[in-house]
Amino acid sequence: MDGFNFMFSLFGLLLGLALAEGLGGLSRAIKASHKVRIGYSTALLGIFVSCDVVTFWMYGWTLRNVLPVNWPVLFGGFVVTGVYYVATALIFPDEPEAWDDLDTHFDKHGRKVLFGVMLCNVALLATTIALFGALPLTWRTVIVAWSFFPVSLAAILFWRRRPVVLACLCWLIALYPLSLVW
Repeated sequence: MDGFNFMFSLFGLLLGLALAEGLGGLSRAIKASHKVRIGYSTALLGIFVSCDVVTFWMYGWTLRNVLPVNWPVLFGGFVVTGVYYVATALIFPDEPEAWDDLDTHFDKHGRKVLFGVMLCNVALLATTIALFGALPLTWRTVIVAWSFFPVSLAAILFWRRRPVVLACLCWLIALYPLSLVW
């Protein structure tokens, strides 16, 4: 086993558990949908975080040849993947039947989820810049990579304005397929 496989066994496990936690929450919410309204906010947050976790997994693979196997990288990776797990676990309640509307749960926990995901992306960007230098300033980079941060921050800062948060989540979700075709 090489160093990357050693490290990524931990990171991959936590990222996989994060995805399973999100999907488990979604399935519990769907099972309870006759008693509880899921709502657009919760659904969009779940889609966004799932896309971001998968993208982070992909970036881990991209960085495999340059990440050193040492304590700071292993512990930093654990912290970031742990934050993803906790953020994903906060998207859906453990007992959806206890809520009339999951948008109420979204109002209570969604901001923490967005903040956690933004922190993970700050860590990824800082690591990428430390390893490769500054990202090139192209239209693609500005739109796909750099717009993530102000849009995430806007969603966090304007949390009480649901239309703003929903628009931000739609933009953030749109970045993933856009990055595939552009």
